[in-house]
Amino acid sequence: MIVKLIQLKMNKRPMDTDLKIRMSPSLGLLTIANILNKDHNIIMENENIIKSNTDIIGNIHSFESMGSVDGPGIRSVVFFQGCSLRCAFCHNPDTWGTDPNKVITSADLIKKILRFKPYYDSSGGGVTFSGGEPLLQPEFLLDILKKCKQNNIHTALDTSGVGHKGDKKFRPDYKEILKYTDLVLLDVKHTRSEMYKEITCVDMSFFMEFLDTLNSSDTDVWIRAVIIPGINDNIDYIKELEKFAKKINNVKKFELLPYHTLGVNKYKELGIKYRLEKLPPMDKKKTKEWEELLNKSLV
Repeated sequence: MIVKLIQLKMNKRPMDTDLKIRMSPSLGLLTIANILNKDHNIIMENENIIKSNTDIIGNIHSFESMGSVDGPGIRSVVFFQGCSLRCAFCHNPDTWGTDPNKVITSADLIKKILRFKPYYDSSGGGVTFSGGEPLLQPEFLLDILKKCKQNNIHTALDTSGVGHKGDKKFRPDYKEILKYTDLVLLDVKHTRSEMYKEITCVDMSFFMEFLDTLNSSDTDVWIRAVIIPGINDNIDYIKELEKFAKKINNVKKFELLPYHTLGVNKYKELGIKYRLEKLPPMDKKKTKEWEELLNKSLV
């Protein structure tokens, strides 16, 4: 005979830790299991363990256990595999392809993330989902976001806002994803559609579609932009970016990233032509000055 013993959901007492609540069946339940075990098959179920009916498989490029540049506090960063954009300045072309790289279930990924939770809690940090483009794997992204929120982990989404390229059969549910996202690090490739397409090789309308949904959410936004010599390294563009940002709700911060050439060798290894060849790195000091100017506009 099969006997199921259920540990009912417990009210947390001052002396109880979350781990103890989740992992410890009562002494009485263990005693009963020990008595019945001789003649019965015992199944034990703990209602204090948060369960998921899904075990979705995702394709990631890499996992950075602890960083401090992709959102507030100490953060783990999950780099998703696959991206629809082909940005001229991208330093991670090895994340573009969608062939399986590191296949992992959402259940295994949350276990990996939870190892670092004490660091998130002590620093006001959390987990950032980057890429590649996380929105290209919407089911996996949504499931891992839910698991993070179930465990009180701050979530950030580093995204270009392009989760599809016009395929009517593939429309990520941006609204549902943003429900479980505390912060969007929004990559603004350019403010003008013609320059956006020249830089990314993709029409800006897909980005604007995501932006419409973002504006209807309560999610906080940090605007990120790469400053590139000869393309947008001038005060007129900075003013343009400031004006563009006024159309976006809940903007809390600007982060301007100076163009660099650290990823050029990856293009050579992958046999991909680098479109900004011989372009010098952007002046870091000037970029910082413009960043401070933009952040003052938010006060």
